[in-house]
Amino acid sequence: MDFRHLQQFLVLADTLNFHRAAEKLHMSQPPLSVSIRKLEEMVGVPLFVRGRQGVQLTEAGLAALDEARRALFHAEQFRLAARAGAAGEGGTVRVGFVGSATHAILPRVLPLFRQRYPGVTVVLREATSIRIMQDLAEDALEVGIVRVPVAMGSSVRLAPLTTENFVLAVHKSHALARRGRIRLADLADEAFIMYTATEAAGLRMAAINACQLRGFSPRIAQEAVQVQTLLSLVESGLGVALVPAGARRHPSPNVVTKTLADFPADASIGISLAWNPAAERSAARNLREVAAHAFRPKPAN
Repeated sequence: MDFRHLQQFLVLADTLNFHRAAEKLHMSQPPLSVSIRKLEEMVGVPLFVRGRQGVQLTEAGLAALDEARRALFHAEQFRLAARAGAAGEGGTVRVGFVGSATHAILPRVLPLFRQRYPGVTVVLREATSIRIMQDLAEDALEVGIVRVPVAMGSSVRLAPLTTENFVLAVHKSHALARRGRIRLADLADEAFIMYTATEAAGLRMAAINACQLRGFSPRIAQEAVQVQTLLSLVESGLGVALVPAGARRHPSPNVVTKTLADFPADASIGISLAWNPAAERSAARNLREVAAHAFRPKPAN
Protein backbone atom coordinates (compact mmCIF):
# COMPACT_ATOMS: atom_id res chain seq x y z
CA MET A 1 0.00 0.00 0.00
CA ASP A 2 1.25 3.48 -0.82
CA PHE A 3 -0.17 6.94 -0.27
CA ARG A 4 -1.37 7.05 -3.88
CA HIS A 5 -3.86 4.31 -2.98
CA LEU A 6 -5.13 6.36 -0.01
CA GLN A 7 -5.56 9.44 -2.17
CA GLN A 8 -7.56 7.45 -4.73
CA PHE A 9 -9.68 5.93 -1.96
CA LEU A 10 -10.49 9.36 -0.51
CA VAL A 11 -11.37 10.94 -3.86
CA LEU A 12 -13.66 8.03 -4.74
CA ALA A 13 -15.23 8.16 -1.26
CA ASP A 14 -15.89 11.86 -1.82
CA THR A 15 -17.39 11.57 -5.32
CA LEU A 16 -18.89 8.06 -5.11
CA ASN A 17 -18.43 7.94 -8.87
CA PHE A 18 -15.53 6.25 -10.67
CA HIS A 19 -15.74 8.53 -13.71
CA ARG A 20 -15.68 11.80 -11.69
CA ALA A 21 -13.01 10.44 -9.34
CA ALA A 22 -10.78 9.50 -12.30
CA GLU A 23 -11.17 13.03 -13.72
CA LYS A 24 -10.14 14.61 -10.40
CA LEU A 25 -7.16 12.28 -10.20
CA HIS A 26 -6.17 13.02 -13.82
CA MET A 27 -6.31 9.37 -14.83
CA SER A 28 -8.63 7.11 -16.81
CA GLN A 29 -11.36 5.06 -15.14
CA PRO A 30 -10.08 1.50 -15.75
CA PRO A 31 -6.72 2.00 -13.97
CA LEU A 32 -8.57 3.59 -11.05
CA SER A 33 -10.89 0.58 -10.78
CA VAL A 34 -7.89 -1.76 -10.84
CA SER A 35 -6.09 0.29 -8.18
CA ILE A 36 -9.11 0.29 -5.84
CA ARG A 37 -9.44 -3.48 -6.27
CA LYS A 38 -5.78 -3.90 -5.33
CA LEU A 39 -6.30 -1.71 -2.26
CA GLU A 40 -9.26 -3.86 -1.15
CA GLU A 41 -7.17 -6.99 -1.64
CA MET A 42 -4.39 -5.53 0.49
CA VAL A 43 -6.69 -4.61 3.39
CA GLY A 44 -8.64 -7.87 3.02
CA VAL A 45 -12.18 -6.43 2.94
CA PRO A 46 -14.37 -4.60 0.41
CA LEU A 47 -14.33 -0.83 0.81
CA PHE A 48 -16.98 0.00 -1.78
CA VAL A 49 -20.23 -1.53 -3.02
CA ARG A 50 -20.61 -1.21 -6.77
CA GLY A 51 -24.15 -1.25 -8.15
CA ARG A 52 -26.53 0.23 -10.68
CA GLN A 53 -27.20 3.15 -8.33
CA GLY A 54 -23.50 4.01 -8.25
CA VAL A 55 -20.83 3.45 -5.63
CA GLN A 56 -21.32 3.35 -1.87
CA LEU A 57 -18.89 2.92 1.00
CA THR A 58 -19.11 -0.32 2.95
CA GLU A 59 -19.01 -0.32 6.77
CA ALA A 60 -15.29 -1.08 6.47
CA GLY A 61 -14.82 1.84 4.09
CA LEU A 62 -16.67 4.22 6.42
CA ALA A 63 -14.62 3.03 9.39
CA ALA A 64 -11.35 3.58 7.50
CA LEU A 65 -12.25 7.00 6.11
CA ASP A 66 -10.98 9.18 8.97
CA GLU A 67 -7.78 7.16 9.36
CA ALA A 68 -7.09 7.50 5.64
CA ARG A 69 -7.48 11.28 5.88
CA ARG A 70 -5.12 11.40 8.87
CA ALA A 71 -2.56 9.19 7.14
CA LEU A 72 -2.58 11.34 4.02
CA PHE A 73 -2.32 14.52 6.11
CA HIS A 74 0.70 13.20 8.00
CA ALA A 75 2.29 12.04 4.77
CA GLU A 76 2.04 15.58 3.44
CA GLN A 77 3.43 16.97 6.70
CA PHE A 78 6.32 14.52 6.38
CA ARG A 79 7.04 15.75 2.86
CA LEU A 80 6.90 19.41 3.91
CA ALA A 81 9.11 18.80 6.97
CA ALA A 82 11.72 17.00 4.88
CA ARG A 83 11.82 19.81 2.32
CA ALA A 84 11.94 22.48 5.04
CA GLY A 85 14.79 20.66 6.76
CA ALA A 86 16.76 20.40 3.54
CA ALA A 87 16.33 24.14 2.97
CA GLY A 88 17.16 25.01 6.59
CA GLU A 89 13.60 26.25 7.15
CA GLY A 90 12.68 23.59 9.71
CA GLY A 91 14.18 21.37 12.37
CA THR A 92 16.42 22.42 15.25
CA VAL A 93 19.68 24.31 15.56
CA ARG A 94 21.72 24.06 18.78
CA VAL A 95 23.60 27.22 19.72
CA GLY A 96 26.22 27.53 22.44
CA PHE A 97 26.97 31.02 23.72
CA VAL A 98 29.12 32.80 26.28
CA GLY A 99 27.31 34.88 28.87
CA SER A 100 28.37 38.23 27.43
CA ALA A 101 26.69 37.33 24.13
CA THR A 102 23.33 38.05 25.78
CA HIS A 103 24.16 41.78 25.85
CA ALA A 104 24.64 42.65 22.19
CA ILE A 105 24.82 39.49 20.05
CA LEU A 106 21.73 37.37 20.68
CA PRO A 107 19.33 40.36 20.77
CA ARG A 108 20.51 41.38 17.28
CA VAL A 109 20.63 37.91 15.72
CA LEU A 110 17.74 35.87 17.13
CA PRO A 111 14.83 38.22 16.25
CA LEU A 112 16.07 38.41 12.65
CA PHE A 113 16.50 34.66 12.44
CA ARG A 114 13.07 33.91 13.90
CA GLN A 115 11.47 36.40 11.54
CA ARG A 116 13.13 34.82 8.53
CA TYR A 117 12.94 31.15 9.62
CA PRO A 118 9.95 30.78 11.98
CA GLY A 119 9.88 27.01 11.48
CA VAL A 120 13.32 26.44 13.04
CA THR A 121 13.59 25.73 16.77
CA VAL A 122 16.64 27.37 18.38
CA VAL A 123 18.04 25.56 21.44
CA LEU A 124 20.37 27.80 23.45
CA ARG A 125 23.06 26.53 25.82
CA GLU A 126 25.30 28.83 27.86
CA ALA A 127 28.88 27.63 28.33
CA THR A 128 32.47 28.78 28.27
CA SER A 129 34.25 29.36 24.97
CA ILE A 130 36.45 26.31 25.49
CA ARG A 131 33.45 24.06 26.15
CA ILE A 132 31.61 25.44 23.12
CA MET A 133 34.59 24.77 20.85
CA GLN A 134 34.80 21.19 22.13
CA ASP A 135 31.07 20.64 21.59
CA LEU A 136 31.31 21.97 18.04
CA ALA A 137 34.14 19.58 17.25
CA GLU A 138 32.09 16.69 18.68
CA ASP A 139 28.87 17.76 16.83
CA ALA A 140 27.05 18.41 20.12
CA LEU A 141 26.40 21.96 18.89
CA GLU A 142 25.88 23.43 15.42
CA VAL A 143 26.78 27.07 16.13
CA GLY A 144 28.84 28.76 18.82
CA ILE A 145 29.18 32.38 19.93
CA VAL A 146 32.55 32.56 21.65
CA ARG A 147 35.03 35.01 23.10
CA VAL A 148 38.26 35.34 21.15
CA PRO A 149 41.09 34.65 21.32
CA VAL A 150 40.22 31.03 22.02
CA ALA A 151 42.02 27.75 21.44
CA MET A 152 40.52 25.93 18.47
CA GLY A 153 40.86 22.62 16.70
CA SER A 154 41.45 22.25 12.99
CA SER A 155 37.81 21.33 12.29
CA VAL A 156 36.21 24.51 13.70
CA ARG A 157 36.06 27.85 11.89
CA LEU A 158 35.60 31.37 13.28
CA ALA A 159 33.99 34.48 11.80
CA PRO A 160 34.37 37.76 13.77
CA LEU A 161 31.20 39.55 14.85
CA THR A 162 32.45 42.36 17.12
CA THR A 163 35.78 43.63 18.41
CA GLU A 164 36.34 45.60 21.60
CA ASN A 165 38.97 46.49 24.19
CA PHE A 166 39.23 45.78 27.87
CA VAL A 167 38.19 48.46 30.30
CA LEU A 168 39.19 48.73 33.95
CA ALA A 169 36.63 47.77 36.59
CA VAL A 170 37.26 49.12 40.13
CA HIS A 171 35.20 49.52 43.26
CA LYS A 172 33.68 52.99 43.57
CA SER A 173 35.69 53.60 46.75
CA HIS A 174 39.01 52.83 45.04
CA ALA A 175 41.34 55.79 44.44
CA LEU A 176 41.41 55.00 40.71
CA ALA A 177 37.63 55.49 40.50
CA ARG A 178 38.13 59.22 41.10
CA ARG A 179 40.89 59.69 38.56
CA GLY A 180 40.20 61.07 35.11
CA ARG A 181 42.93 59.65 32.89
CA ILE A 182 44.18 56.15 33.68
CA ARG A 183 46.86 54.18 31.91
CA LEU A 184 47.17 50.41 31.94
CA ALA A 185 50.75 50.92 33.19
CA ASP A 186 49.32 52.60 36.32
CA LEU A 187 47.94 49.23 37.46
CA ALA A 188 51.27 47.50 37.98
CA ASP A 189 50.90 47.40 41.78
CA GLU A 190 47.20 46.48 41.89
CA ALA A 191 45.71 43.13 42.91
CA PHE A 192 43.95 41.66 39.88
CA ILE A 193 40.93 39.43 39.65
CA MET A 194 41.81 37.31 36.63
CA TYR A 195 40.16 34.79 34.35
CA THR A 196 40.96 31.13 35.05
CA ALA A 197 43.46 29.33 32.85
CA THR A 198 41.28 26.23 32.44
CA GLU A 199 37.85 27.68 31.58
CA ALA A 200 38.60 31.18 30.24
CA ALA A 201 42.05 30.77 28.75
CA GLY A 202 41.47 33.21 25.87
CA LEU A 203 40.42 36.15 28.02
CA ARG A 204 43.17 35.40 30.54
CA MET A 205 45.81 35.30 27.81
CA ALA A 206 44.54 38.56 26.29
CA ALA A 207 44.44 40.38 29.65
CA ILE A 208 47.91 39.22 30.72
CA ASN A 209 49.32 40.00 27.27
CA ALA A 210 47.93 43.56 27.42
CA CYS A 211 49.59 44.11 30.80
CA GLN A 212 52.90 42.68 29.63
CA LEU A 213 52.86 44.97 26.60
CA ARG A 214 52.80 47.83 29.11
CA GLY A 215 55.77 46.51 31.09
CA PHE A 216 54.37 44.39 33.93
CA SER A 217 52.81 41.06 34.78
CA PRO A 218 49.56 41.36 36.76
CA ARG A 219 49.55 40.28 40.40
CA ILE A 220 46.64 37.83 40.53
CA ALA A 221 44.70 37.75 43.80
CA GLN A 222 41.55 35.88 42.73
CA GLU A 223 40.33 33.96 39.68
CA ALA A 224 36.90 33.48 38.10
CA VAL A 225 35.36 32.23 34.84
CA GLN A 226 32.50 34.55 33.93
CA VAL A 227 32.80 38.32 33.40
CA GLN A 228 29.85 38.88 35.73
CA THR A 229 31.64 36.93 38.47
CA LEU A 230 34.74 39.10 38.08
CA LEU A 231 32.57 42.20 38.48
CA SER A 232 30.98 40.75 41.60
CA LEU A 233 34.42 40.16 43.11
CA VAL A 234 35.42 43.73 42.20
CA GLU A 235 32.25 44.89 43.95
CA SER A 236 33.36 42.91 47.00
CA GLY A 237 36.59 44.91 47.09
CA LEU A 238 38.91 42.00 46.30
CA GLY A 239 40.80 43.74 43.50
CA VAL A 240 40.55 45.33 40.07
CA ALA A 241 39.74 43.59 36.80
CA LEU A 242 40.01 44.00 33.06
CA VAL A 243 36.60 43.32 31.56
CA PRO A 244 35.20 43.63 28.00
CA ALA A 245 33.87 47.11 27.26
CA GLY A 246 30.44 45.59 26.64
CA ALA A 247 30.12 44.96 30.39
CA ARG A 248 29.28 48.66 30.72
CA ARG A 249 25.80 47.94 29.39
CA HIS A 250 24.86 46.44 32.77
CA PRO A 251 26.50 48.67 35.37
CA SER A 252 26.65 48.01 39.09
CA PRO A 253 26.15 50.93 41.48
CA ASN A 254 29.32 49.95 43.35
CA VAL A 255 31.59 49.31 40.34
CA VAL A 256 33.16 52.01 38.15
CA THR A 257 34.55 51.24 34.69
CA LYS A 258 37.35 53.31 33.18
CA THR A 259 38.76 53.53 29.66
CA LEU A 260 42.50 52.87 29.61
CA ALA A 261 44.38 55.60 27.74
CA ASP A 262 47.29 53.39 26.70
CA PHE A 263 45.49 50.15 25.94
CA PRO A 264 47.55 48.30 23.28
CA ALA A 265 45.96 48.39 19.84
CA ASP A 266 47.02 44.80 19.16
CA ALA A 267 45.51 43.41 22.38
CA SER A 268 41.85 43.74 21.46
CA ILE A 269 39.31 41.03 22.20
CA GLY A 270 36.05 40.18 20.52
CA ILE A 271 33.17 37.82 19.96
CA SER A 272 33.14 35.45 17.00
CA LEU A 273 30.72 32.97 15.53
CA ALA A 274 32.09 29.43 15.42
CA TRP A 275 30.97 26.41 13.40
CA ASN A 276 32.22 23.07 12.14
CA PRO A 277 32.05 22.97 8.30
CA ALA A 278 32.29 19.18 8.29
CA ALA A 279 29.02 18.86 10.22
CA GLU A 280 27.16 22.03 9.24
CA ARG A 281 23.44 21.61 8.56
CA SER A 282 21.23 23.91 6.51
CA ALA A 283 19.54 25.60 9.49
CA ALA A 284 22.94 26.31 11.07
CA ARG A 285 24.23 27.77 7.82
CA ASN A 286 21.18 30.02 7.64
CA LEU A 287 21.76 31.21 11.21
CA ARG A 288 25.39 31.95 10.40
CA GLU A 289 24.37 33.98 7.35
CA VAL A 290 21.82 35.96 9.38
CA ALA A 291 24.47 36.74 12.03
CA ALA A 292 26.94 37.86 9.37
CA HIS A 293 24.30 40.16 7.90
CA ALA A 294 23.38 41.58 11.32
CA PHE A 295 27.02 42.52 12.00
CA ARG A 296 27.97 43.57 8.50
CA PRO A 297 30.10 46.75 8.67
CA LYS A 298 28.12 49.84 7.78
CA PRO A 299 29.33 51.55 4.59
CA ALA A 300 31.30 54.72 5.11
CA ASN A 301 29.47 57.93 4.24
